[in-house]
Amino acid sequence: MSTLELPVLNTPDAPPAPSNGLKVYVETYGCQMNVNDTEIVQGVMHQHGYAVADTADEADVVLLNTCAIRDNAERKIHERLNHLKYNKRSNKDLVIGVLGCMAERLRAQLLDKQMVDVVIGPDEYRRVPELVEQARGGERGIAVKLSRVETYDDIVPLRTEGISAWISIMRGCDKFCTFCVVPFTRGRERSRPLSSVVDEAKHLWDSGFKEITLLGQNVNSYRDEERGFDFADLLAHTARAVPQMRIRYTTSHPQDMSDKLIDTMAGHDNICKYIHLPVQSGSNRILELMNRTYTVEHYLGRIRRIKQAMPDCAMSTDIIAGFCTETEEDHQRTMDVMREVRYEGAYMFAYSPRENTKAWKMGDDVPDEVKNRRLNEIIELQNGISREINALEIGRTHGILVEGPSKRNAAQWKGRTDTNKTVIFPHEDVRGYVIGDIVSVHIESSSSATLVGKLV
Repeated sequence: MSTLELPVLNTPDAPPAPSNGLKVYVETYGCQMNVNDTEIVQGVMHQHGYAVADTADEADVVLLNTCAIRDNAERKIHERLNHLKYNKRSNKDLVIGVLGCMAERLRAQLLDKQMVDVVIGPDEYRRVPELVEQARGGERGIAVKLSRVETYDDIVPLRTEGISAWISIMRGCDKFCTFCVVPFTRGRERSRPLSSVVDEAKHLWDSGFKEITLLGQNVNSYRDEERGFDFADLLAHTARAVPQMRIRYTTSHPQDMSDKLIDTMAGHDNICKYIHLPVQSGSNRILELMNRTYTVEHYLGRIRRIKQAMPDCAMSTDIIAGFCTETEEDHQRTMDVMREVRYEGAYMFAYSPRENTKAWKMGDDVPDEVKNRRLNEIIELQNGISREINALEIGRTHGILVEGPSKRNAAQWKGRTDTNKTVIFPHEDVRGYVIGDIVSVHIESSSSATLVGKLV
């Protein structure tokens, strides 16, 4: 997503709402789904007259959109709530709310904090204005009921920056991996109608967006039951509807990565050749304990099929170090998979037990020092592989979607390749390009995380 603060881009379905003179500030923690949820909440609040504040200090309502995947994510929220005590003391009318997965998981504990006025789960965002208004009248509120039907397909998300947008195509998850709280905090899978996703993509293109990412806990499970469409169908329809827009998606489950989906990607130039395919572990024993429903052999077979159809397709993954009962042999098998697949990048974590999951009952028996050592070995291996892969890009030319100035140096601009690699290049005003253009960049140097080049 762009690092520039650009004007709010509303779709044609979002007419200006009358202002109530109040401002809302939403802080987002966690995954891309939470980013999209924040945009949905902002859209709901916008229709009830709230403007979006740039900081918590200038807001009448502060909402923390939370993540519950790892213990560290929840600690950050508790720390942030402590910081917001000062805002509450200086503005007695300030409403503070906790949204999202942590709200669903720790509802009672959060309301025990006197400074928290509203606690709202992922399926109750339509009620945010109502509960905020009640809180302004002195009545604290909670709404955390999970739904089997809510998809927010009629809500216009309020997007406030950039040329890339997230589109949530489904909510919830039915996989029940033993380490994951998502099915308990976001509920069961339900998908939006294909037509509503395609219409949103069209509106985004008409509003100036150049790239979309289709989101779901497991997008491969997408189903438009009424019309019999699967995720490959959705991708194809979207690609044809906005042929000049870059299309990405995340996240996939290896069990559901079909040949049809792979061939659909290969058959459309505007579907980016990048797949995030979490492996989690290279040990079949650990995968079974995780209830991942595939074997290492199946996973590697999917990788081979992807590379056969799209030789230049970039791959990234998720890896958990130190899951319950993990041995040194299990750990080495994970590193063997990394060496065989050679991922462009990876999200790598030490296992963090979560209450109410099946893994919680297995016991967290791998010592922290062992987890951290294994995690560091995984990180070191991945950094080396990423560095080697990026070095092979030197001398190549890529079409880069321009996102704007680099965070480190405004004279250097950045963008991404079709394969999701970040590219830095000198900004040359004389070329006349703007944010959202696709420019050709010749790669001259690289690191494990970034490519550096010059405009062709």
